[in-house]
Amino acid sequence: MMRYLKLVNFEINRFSKIYISLLLITLVSQFAGVIIVTKSLLNDAREIISREKLSEATYIAQYGGGIDFTHIANTLWFLGPIALSAVALIFYIFLIWYRDWFGKNTFIYRLLMLPTSRLSIYLSKATAIFLMVLGLIAFQIIILPMENALFNSYVPESLLNMQMSTFAIAKLNSVLNLVIPGTFTQFLFSYGIGLMIMSILFTAIMFERSFRIKGIILGLVYVGISAAVFLAPVFVMESGNFYFYPNEILGLQLALGIIVTGLSIWLGSWLLKNRVTV
Repeated sequence: MMRYLKLVNFEINRFSKIYISLLLITLVSQFAGVIIVTKSLLNDAREIISREKLSEATYIAQYGGGIDFTHIANTLWFLGPIALSAVALIFYIFLIWYRDWFGKNTFIYRLLMLPTSRLSIYLSKATAIFLMVLGLIAFQIIILPMENALFNSYVPESLLNMQMSTFAIAKLNSVLNLVIPGTFTQFLFSYGIGLMIMSILFTAIMFERSFRIKGIILGLVYVGISAAVFLAPVFVMESGNFYFYPNEILGLQLALGIIVTGLSIWLGSWLLKNRVTV
């Protein structure tokens, strides 16, 4: 267990500089977006009020309400860092393995010869990525109320559409609603799918490392089969031969997701143990 935890800590430390950079980019970009976009919206509103000689109440009535935080949350300033972090972590799913093979010292040879189970190596890499995902979510949840408070302090009450809670902001924005699920069940389902996808990609990488060119084909086939198995209830329902209630589809996909994840972890660790050599 201690060796596993040390491996997790080691993997996190290897990505720590890039990870901290992602956090700083998110912090700076989103707060800058709050200030810049809010000032721009206020300037536009005041220009219209001045030009057309309107009262603030008339302006709100004629131009569809006041300003709220959704105007900020839908901008590139706000969503860009989230997308960048997601792309970086998806890229890291591949980098966390391939840099060990293609680095200057081919670190994978030392790693695979450690006196520990190769399953621990596999799980430590998966755990490190999953913890970093959770860390980014937690960071967004922490700074979002601060950004909202800053926005509310800038906008006069007469032009403010409503003071929104963090939950309301996340619910009204499709990206935030995906990143910060509104219920614990939704959280388990959304991030369970993410964990499944990561395990499938890990297994595809193990196929490539085990069989090289043939492994690329085997990996792609495995990804396709896994996706087809997970989405089977949806395909069956759309064929028109069967009808499932939403809860039934959710239950079937949950069961299939657990099966695909478990199979991917087992197969990936088996390949790492029996087919990947040093």
